Amino acid sequence: MTQTAARLLQLLSLLQTRREWTGPELAARLGVTVRTVRRDVERLRELEYPVVASFGAVGGYRLQAGGALPPLLLDDEEAVAITLGLRSAAQGAVAGIEESAARALVKLQQVLPSRLRRRVDAIDTATVSLAGPAAGPMIDPEILVVLAAAARDGERIRFRYRDKADTETSRLAEPHSLVSAGRRWYLVAWDVDRADWRTFRVDRVTSPHPTGMRCPPRELPAADAASFVTSQLARSRPARHVVLRVHASAAAVTESFRVRPQEIEAVDAQTCLLRTSADSLEWTALRVAHLDLDFEVVEPQEMKDLLAAVGAKLLRAAGNPLPARPTGAVDQG
Repeated sequence: MTQTAARLLQLLSLLQTRREWTGPELAARLGVTVRTVRRDVERLRELEYPVVASFGAVGGYRLQAGGALPPLLLDDEEAVAITLGLRSAAQGAVAGIEESAARALVKLQQVLPSRLRRRVDAIDTATVSLAGPAAGPMIDPEILVVLAAAARDGERIRFRYRDKADTETSRLAEPHSLVSAGRRWYLVAWDVDRADWRTFRVDRVTSPHPTGMRCPPRELPAADAASFVTSQLARSRPARHVVLRVHASAAAVTESFRVRPQEIEAVDAQTCLLRTSADSLEWTALRVAHLDLDFEVVEPQEMKDLLAAVGAKLLRAAGNPLPARPTGAVDQG
């Protein structure tokens, strides 16, 4: 690297660390004259870095927000801190940014020096969270990085996979996308040995390693990866349908229960039918139990029985068990 190029990188790094620098301050840090600083600032502007100057007795320079993000120059401590933060976010610590965090983590860990990787791993190993158990299976961020990089680079990858029957097999696949689905991550990939598209739960993937073999892009049999995962999950877990009569307007139920408008049928101004589906009646029971509106179950009978059992359990926990039903009692209605 030439002396001028090295100085420009150092200047860019300084401009990223503080809101504003005076010309003499930058000159002292770089070991050059103020005139050289002015020339270097012009070179950065020619490279489309938005460096602006303020006028006055001394004058100053600052890097302002532009149309694109300039390359960030990080010191060791900053790189370690960002990597740890991205690992946490990629595992779902902040809802909605997991996929973006995984992509950023791929980019950063590709250029992270080995000495910093060791520091990150040491902090990860020695850190214990006071938070409760995870809502879903924990994902190894290193596995996310390897899978995401293979999908980005169009590279075949080998890994071990444990299916829902706890059978482990070796897989050769061409990763297409990673899909974050709430508590779980899924890999959408072309399974080379089975000559078909597959979804793999990432928490069941171990020992992934790239093969070095490039593969041409393949067209998904769906609009996008998220749609493909949704259809695959629906096929593997038949939905259970529930109909509720809710004593509230259709608009109120749509807002409170956060369902699609087509799942609501207005009966009158103060009553509607809610038709919803889920792969688990237990999950639906939890949702309707938190519905701050009066309702009755229309169907199925299993939902009525489930809510009755949950209600009796909660009453026992509160010290108010249901009275015993008289022998021979018959339900009315």
